[in-house]
Amino acid sequence: MSYFNVTILGCGSATPTLRHMPSSQIIAYRQHNFLMDCGEGTQLQLRRYGISFARINHIFLSHLHGDHFLGLPGLLSTMALHDVQGTVTVHTFAEGAQELARLMNMVCPTRPYELKFNIVEPKSTQTVFEDNNIIVTAFPLYHRVPCVGYRFEEKPKLRHIDGAAVEFYGVPHYMRQKIKEGADFVRPDGSLVPNERLTTSPSPTKSYAYCSDTAFNPAVAESVKGIHTVYHESTYGDEQKVKASSRGHATAREAGRIAAMAGANTLILGHYSKTITDESLLAAQAAEEFGGTVIAGNEGIKIEL
Repeated sequence: MSYFNVTILGCGSATPTLRHMPSSQIIAYRQHNFLMDCGEGTQLQLRRYGISFARINHIFLSHLHGDHFLGLPGLLSTMALHDVQGTVTVHTFAEGAQELARLMNMVCPTRPYELKFNIVEPKSTQTVFEDNNIIVTAFPLYHRVPCVGYRFEEKPKLRHIDGAAVEFYGVPHYMRQKIKEGADFVRPDGSLVPNERLTTSPSPTKSYAYCSDTAFNPAVAESVKGIHTVYHESTYGDEQKVKASSRGHATAREAGRIAAMAGANTLILGHYSKTITDESLLAAQAAEEFGGTVIAGNEGIKIEL
């Protein structure tokens, strides 16, 4: 199983339907379960797909429309009931932090974990999370209200030690970490062994971008350029292009165009209107613009990155 994958918990839009749940995804990376948006019913979907509440320590909100965050108070309350420990950080706008803090202090004032808020500025690109292996960046989207997308990118990996080579040249064990980091090796006689003789290329890095509610805008493609797998909302099909534009949404074809402009390898569609009854038609429209892999998102799908 991949150490970096995405599980779609909900891929519907604002109006509830019997086909899809509101927006939510789990982005699993090593020890992290990053929760992306938290529409109604998210905690039920977590149970349905066997995802532990206890491993969710960062929650990223794209914007403050109800279908993207109304499941959060219930989830945070359940996490308290389940005695989740440590720190839970919600990444959101200042307004969202203020209102969510007030609501949680009313419905669940006593929590075994520390609830923190990291304030996201919706009009700028900024790093919102970083550790030794991954960096998460927020970037502006173009909806009717302030809205951001998020890039999840692995940091460059270390080179691989060539076991036979380091033995042949007598590289001591205490030097091997520096060799993996790219250092050359100077032998006791003063001769230099280039790093390329001692190592092989690092494994490729993996990346994912989440483009929530947004009208078509080439700036989005610039923001996700270089990302391998892109999720982009595709609320409507071609026949509802005018409605998409007026409501700050994109069509599947426009999502395909963004993925093509960004040079992505894989495009995931979602945030379907209640009027959509066959997502394969949206995938076909996106594929006419984008030559990579197109996945029509659905609840329970796990995408290995």
